[in-house]
Amino acid sequence: MEDLPLPSIFEQARKIHNTATESGSDQDVVRKGCDALRKCEDMIGKLGLFSANETKEDISTGNLKYILVPFYLAELTEKIVQDDRIPLLRASQAKLKEFISFCETMELLPKEELETSTEGNSLADRRARKIARFKRQKAAESKLLEIKERKERRGRSSKASALSAPIEAGEEDVLDDDGEEEREAWLTTITLAICKAFDLLEMLKKEEEMLSSIKEKEEKDGDKNFSREILDERMRRAEAWHRDGVVRAQYSKPAPPITCATFAQDVLEGRANVSQAHEHKHQPMIFGPASLVNGGPLTSERERLAAQVFQPGFRLPTMSIEEAGLREMEMMNKWQERTAKYIEEANSAWHKDNNRKPGPSAEDEDEDDDAAQEKARAWDDWKDDNPRGAGNKKLTPCG
Repeated sequence: MEDLPLPSIFEQARKIHNTATESGSDQDVVRKGCDALRKCEDMIGKLGLFSANETKEDISTGNLKYILVPFYLAELTEKIVQDDRIPLLRASQAKLKEFISFCETMELLPKEELETSTEGNSLADRRARKIARFKRQKAAESKLLEIKERKERRGRSSKASALSAPIEAGEEDVLDDDGEEEREAWLTTITLAICKAFDLLEMLKKEEEMLSSIKEKEEKDGDKNFSREILDERMRRAEAWHRDGVVRAQYSKPAPPITCATFAQDVLEGRANVSQAHEHKHQPMIFGPASLVNGGPLTSERERLAAQVFQPGFRLPTMSIEEAGLREMEMMNKWQERTAKYIEEANSAWHKDNNRKPGPSAEDEDEDDDAAQEKARAWDDWKDDNPRGAGNKKLTPCG
């Protein structure tokens, strides 16, 4: 890399940047890209390609791409993985600020960014800046895609025309003159990089603040691996308890299922025994910092408030799955016993005799027959005395 010219080193670093940005890359490759970009910065400074008195109009088309070197270096530096990430974040932010400042000096910064930078920092202002920046980013991406497609179409048409007719003298410059298009493409790429640089700078600032606050808290407490040690100790106790339980199970009766999560936690941590289940007071589970830091009872209002952090947003179960199954089985057995009792009563002779409806006796049947006969005789006598149509004789003309 020491003997390569600046364009070759920049092209190699740009390919590494594109690969790491789009699909990720190995850490060795990322570090190699950072070294190549630092080499580009040294060569640009030695060659004196840019001056503070120049603007974008004074920069040649071939040198426009080197303005992106700090931006590429910031993005690759942010992708390096190491234990202490804060120095990487600060180095990446420094390169992003350098890139934005240089673009402002070269009059490459959009007017919208210059206007919004002087406005307030309220939530509405930040939202308006993000929306405007997003629109500029999408417009730049669409323009780059259009330039790429136009170049491909022109390349295909040039090949077709070259095959059909030879190029005459003096026409080579006309066909190869794409300097304006290349300049437009690099300026659009710089605009797109500026939009990404502002968004990345905000994200890195928030990440640095978060990591710095965590580091300050750890230094203040003086116990960096406290939570990890607590979890490891609990895991060791749980594994030891399970190993001992397997040995004890061979010579003892199976213990009843543990239906209280707090009691199970006490058993795992050695504060209670399985045989003391009936003596244990079933307290609700404690979530939040108090469950990890303070295993005993809450002694102050501060601890009580800390224990309420990260409480579940739903009702906790009042019984275990085993208890619910046993209760449901008991209800089913009672229902089956009651159903069998009803079936037995329905099929018994006593039940049939009691439920049989009382019918008329023989004497009652004879009395009913005599009354029916008398009624029939009286009806016959009446019909003899009153034949059919006897009441209408006065209406007949010959009566």
